Parts: sequence; structure tokens; C-alpha cells
Amino acid sequence: MMKKALAQNPNLLRTLLGLSFTLIFLLSYAVYGATIAPSYYIYETEATTTEMQGVEPQHWYNEENNTTTWAWEFALDGQNLTWVNLTAMDLSHGAIVKLSSGAYLFSHHLLGISNARDFSCQEQCQKNVTHQVISESGEDVSIIALTALDPARRNNGSVYGEDIGIAEDKARAEIEYLHSPSIIRVEIIEQGNRSTNPSIELTSVNEEFDSITVFSVDAATEFVWALASVVGCFAVILVPSFTIFFAARAKEKRDNLKLIQQREDDEKSINEN
Repeated sequence: MMKKALAQNPNLLRTLLGLSFTLIFLLSYAVYGATIAPSYYIYETEATTTEMQGVEPQHWYNEENNTTTWAWEFALDGQNLTWVNLTAMDLSHGAIVKLSSGAYLFSHHLLGISNARDFSCQEQCQKNVTHQVISESGEDVSIIALTALDPARRNNGSVYGEDIGIAEDKARAEIEYLHSPSIIRVEIIEQGNRSTNPSIELTSVNEEFDSITVFSVDAATEFVWALASVVGCFAVILVPSFTIFFAARAKEKRDNLKLIQQREDDEKSINEN
């Protein structure tokens, strides 16, 4: 096929090389354009972590169920509230720990575990007013919750804008959020009439707009990667084609040598006769 193509177009190799250099030029221009006139901006947020302290629990004993309930209420700052994290300690066997918010929270038992596999909070986190977990053998338990699934509200992000002013307005709009009502209630239900209360740690995270910068690329590095991609693509196309072509040429030469040898043998045989 390569032999026929070269026979029909003697300048096929020149054409392919021309296309390669044209593509390299276009990629170079694209990298250059993204470098000098970017429209994407990276914004950063500043997180403030607050540990809630000084709240004494209320408790009551339910004779009918033989359970003791401990309850805490915390007034959090709902402005740009992103995380609510609870850890309960000094629990009894089978204690039920609850974290509640009238404005709903998103949580999952794998949320916050760094090595969790096949887990996506976007798909698996549950939106509930109350999330609960049971301490099977009195071990410490945690509930990690988000106020919203939108990742743009936390841990930095990117926006598109015609200039940095428009981009900053978009970034601030992405972050802006009010979690209301912002009252968080924690309940621990234990079996029996208990007088020693468990202990808890409740932390909240609020994030504010910090800074925004233009997204930039390393033109030299991007050009090298683009060039490598072009060379790789054309190598995939040209190497097999030229391999077939040279193999066909070698076979043709062998056939010609055999034909010449056959003619010489025939002429020798005629002369001898």
C-alpha cells in the first residue's frame, strides 16, 4: 500500500513532513496564546478552624427505655461554613452519637478517610438533618460533615473571566454561602442511668476569599510535550508504513535477483546445448 501511495505521489514524504511542521506550528501558537492571553484564573481561600468549647451538656434519664441522653448545642458562624467535624470520646458500649443541623449536612462514614477507595462524596454522601453513628464497643467515634457538595466553596478553585476583576467577582460568588440556621446539636444516647458524661470535640471550618492569580503555563515545557505528541502520532503512522514499504522493496530486489539468476542459468544452458 505504501509502495502504491509513493508511486501515485512521489512527494508523499515531503507532504507528511509539511503537515507535521504545520501541526507543530499550530500547537506552538496555541501554547503561546494561552501564555500571553489567558482567561482562566486560580483563586485561593483562607480556612479558619474553630474548636467549640465551654458548652456544658444537658442530660436526662428515660426510665421507660432505660437510656441516658446527653445533649449539646453550639451556635456556629454560618458565613461560608464548609465543614463540621465531631469526635465523641469516653463512650459506653452501644452508645449512639448524633450530629444535627436544621440546614442539613452531607456526610458518609468514608468521608475524611485519605485512603478510601471507590468513594465519591458527590455521589455517596447523604444529605440529612441528623447523622448518627454507633460506638459498638465504647471506642471513640467521629462524624465528618460538609455543608455543601460544591467543591468551589472550599480548598481553592478556578474561574473563567475576561479580566481579573470579573474573575474575582465570580470567585467571591462561588465561595459566598450562608448556612442557616447555624445551630448544631450533638446528642449521645447511652444505655442505663449514667452520671458520668462522655466528652466531645466539635470543630467548624469557615473559608473566605484570599487571593486570585492568572493561570499560567510553562511555554517551554508545554511545547516539548506538544512536540513529543506530534512526533509520537506521526511515528505510529509512519513507522509501520515505511516498514511495509522497505520490506516490499527488499522482497522486490530478491525477486529481481532470482529472475536475473534464472535468466543467466537459461542462457548458460542454451549455450551448452
